Amino acid sequence: MKHDYLALAARLVELLGLDREPLAITFTQQPPEGVGRYEGAMPAPAADGRTGKVPAGCVFWMKAADRTFHTCAEDHANCSVGSLTHGFLPLEVAATRDDVKAMCSVGWVSPEMFPGIPVVKQPSPYVTYGPLAATGIDPDVVFLLLNGKQAMMLHDAWSSELRLEGKPQCHIIPMAKEQGITALSVGCMASRTRTGMSNTEMTCAVPTARLPELVSRLEAGCAADKAIAAYAAQDARRFAAPVS
Repeated sequence: MKHDYLALAARLVELLGLDREPLAITFTQQPPEGVGRYEGAMPAPAADGRTGKVPAGCVFWMKAADRTFHTCAEDHANCSVGSLTHGFLPLEVAATRDDVKAMCSVGWVSPEMFPGIPVVKQPSPYVTYGPLAATGIDPDVVFLLLNGKQAMMLHDAWSSELRLEGKPQCHIIPMAKEQGITALSVGCMASRTRTGMSNTEMTCAVPTARLPELVSRLEAGCAADKAIAAYAAQDARRFAAPVS
């Protein structure tokens, strides 16, 4: 493998104080050897034919916290936007689905937005999810769930390389994979509702090739943060002293 992912994952957890393990997301043409498919039943299709093993592909981010599995396009198919961003569904088909129509009908998004949404260009029939520390293959994207302080630390270390994004949340995956961009997302209401993400959480997608450099910058940035935190705490003690 290209990097020591066990060590890099440990450093990310330590430096950022992560509550959730970093994830590895990998697109492949064949199922990875020794990695089972995500288990789950598909409910009856919606009126437009949509169904999948989870309400949306972003739910796999939460399911992969402590296990590695692979998925197929059909497992993601209940969410037309996620299927679009991950290269499973062309725009002309996604635009006809009821979930996309519902988003447009209330003004949550406009039809004009969709052609500009980043997508995976080279379709891969399989996507593997799992803890970065346990990956047996080189991932395309390293995925992080961050709170506000952790996002601040990432921004301080990587501000010139970081893009801040909004809806749809899942498009940060092709941004990292296809464009080599580290993308921090404030999330979107559809994804937050489906995944059950905390109100305080944000997401970040990092191109794997840039991960060692990011960790190096975090090491320098965290050292500076600790020094400033010590100074600010010491300075604040004056305000706790009785005023004569």
